[in-house]
Amino acid sequence: MALPLAYPLIAVIGPTAAGKSQLAVRLALHRGGEIVNYDSMQVYRGFDIGTAKSISQEVPHHLFDILDPTALDPKAIFNAGDYARRATAVLGEIAARGKTPVLVGGTGLYLRALLEGLAPAPQRNSDLRARLARRDAAYLHRVLTRLDAPSSSRIHLNDKPKTIRAIEVCLEARRPMSHVWAEGRQGLQGFDVLKIGLNPTRAALYARINERSRVMFENGLIEEVRGLLAAGVPENAKPFEAVGYSEALAVVRGEMTLEAAIDSTQRRTRHYAKRQMTWFRRERGIQWFNGFGADLAKGHGEEVLPAVLSALLSR
Repeated sequence: MALPLAYPLIAVIGPTAAGKSQLAVRLALHRGGEIVNYDSMQVYRGFDIGTAKSISQEVPHHLFDILDPTALDPKAIFNAGDYARRATAVLGEIAARGKTPVLVGGTGLYLRALLEGLAPAPQRNSDLRARLARRDAAYLHRVLTRLDAPSSSRIHLNDKPKTIRAIEVCLEARRPMSHVWAEGRQGLQGFDVLKIGLNPTRAALYARINERSRVMFENGLIEEVRGLLAAGVPENAKPFEAVGYSEALAVVRGEMTLEAAIDSTQRRTRHYAKRQMTWFRRERGIQWFNGFGADLAKGHGEEVLPAVLSALLSR
């Protein structure tokens, strides 16, 4: 079927533990929509507890559990460009069925790659990346600052993977990565995007993160990691680098106590949530709402979606 010039699309945005999934499902039910994941860890099959993966049976879900971690070459990583290509195809299929896509996740780069596009960039140089990986994050960040100060200012000092990729692009393209990204980007076409941002208070969010991190371990995160290893997932698989999984893996190896793992997961997740909000606050066109997803979706059994949100959804 031919699509209208601007087909509606909803993106639910916010930090981890803000209740994005609950709101996304409620919006999908309200609009006759389908959920599309944009979280870089929830694409991996079997990594469920530590990613807080939530797949409701009430609405169709897409781009969850699409990668088999046992089959991955550590050097062949599913990246933002790969995600954008697959997600664009899924969005077209959903719209062709007359449904509303509802994007939900926490990986800002995936969302930006999908909605705004990515400039053509050099392919990965495995040898260069291996040499860079042997240096510490602070040193790499200083190198990036010399090569491309604008890019270094947008990458956290301790975010080694993003720093390595930025240096790689600068060296392979022979110009700053910020210049590469400014050239020739092609954003998503044919969709009218509504971005809904969740902005709970920091104290409430951190309390929820602390509780959720503890509950993940109580609900079997260690056992999930043992099962993944027994199934053949290598210890150097990309998902094991994620917060929570790296701690659980350390417990399985006997390198960390359970109490220390929970404390580290809580602390690192709080830091991650802060970085997410720093990223998302730079995004254009987000309609921010205070509180958690459940606060917007329901309240004492009654709908409490603000009038402005209802108006936006009816367009």
